[in-house]
Amino acid sequence: MIRIAGAGLAFVGRHGTAALAVSIFIGMALPAFSALLRPYLGVAVFSLLTLAFLRVDHNAVRYRLRHPRTLVLALLWMMIGAPLLLVLLVHGFNLERFGPELVLALFIAIAPPPVMAAPAFLYLLGLDGTLSLALSVAALIITPLTAPLIGELMLGAALPLSVGSLAIQLAGLLVGAFVTALVLRKLAGTERLSRSANHISGMNVLLLLVFAIAAMDGVAASFVSQPLFTLGLTGLTFLLALAQIGLTLLLFAPAGREDAYAIAHTCGTRNMGLMVAAFGGAIPEFTWLWFAVGQFPIYMMPLFMKPFVRVFCRLNLKSVTLNT
Repeated sequence: MIRIAGAGLAFVGRHGTAALAVSIFIGMALPAFSALLRPYLGVAVFSLLTLAFLRVDHNAVRYRLRHPRTLVLALLWMMIGAPLLLVLLVHGFNLERFGPELVLALFIAIAPPPVMAAPAFLYLLGLDGTLSLALSVAALIITPLTAPLIGELMLGAALPLSVGSLAIQLAGLLVGAFVTALVLRKLAGTERLSRSANHISGMNVLLLLVFAIAAMDGVAASFVSQPLFTLGLTGLTFLLALAQIGLTLLLFAPAGREDAYAIAHTCGTRNMGLMVAAFGGAIPEFTWLWFAVGQFPIYMMPLFMKPFVRVFCRLNLKSVTLNT
């Protein structure tokens, strides 16, 4: 029985990309199951973080740390520059007049680090994911410092938790997941973990399925009761993700096309679930709906961006050939 379960996990791990794309729609198709799993969203996020730390390729991170200039600049832009730009837009256009629920939604969309699956998305596109991996890990580490600051600037007294409490919650999630991964790594050993790569991928996909189903709570009902509003909100989440990708591409063009796109795509896939878990899931329904439909661009962007990336990288290869 254990062998069959292991083989099943390995199979899911080998076909994870298709399973991830389908998982969101499974959540919409099972609204009762979504409501049942919603209270366990925080557990799913913690487990996903643990697996992410367990799978971190330390050699890839060390390789990027030997040439840290691009990594540091990308980290500063992603975790401070882009969020501060949105803070200015929120206050400059007085978006607070639409209610704190909207501003909170924008906060959870811009303040968190990237999803730890961001490097995998780049590998799917045929690009090198090592820069994205190093960036994701570094962003995750500094989130307890940067996110509360952005929250205070963007929301002030409307922030559901105090700055200190938010920092403690985020640090607790990250440190707890890191320590758990460290213990598991010691118990299993590097060689065994390497042999179990597909099994770990399968566990990751199953946890992402739980996460997606829990996140989709109320989305199907919203599409039925207010389809235009929900479609419009979904469109806004795509717009925000694409705006981050486009602006980041322009800023980091001097780093080379492949690195620039790696940074841009990573910047456009924020781990909103981490912020929701830090708030204990206690966010307004509008903010929850934004978070839920915000999963669509994260999981569908690799499919949409593939033709662009193909042309973008081909142009880069031609320019290199001409210059040499």
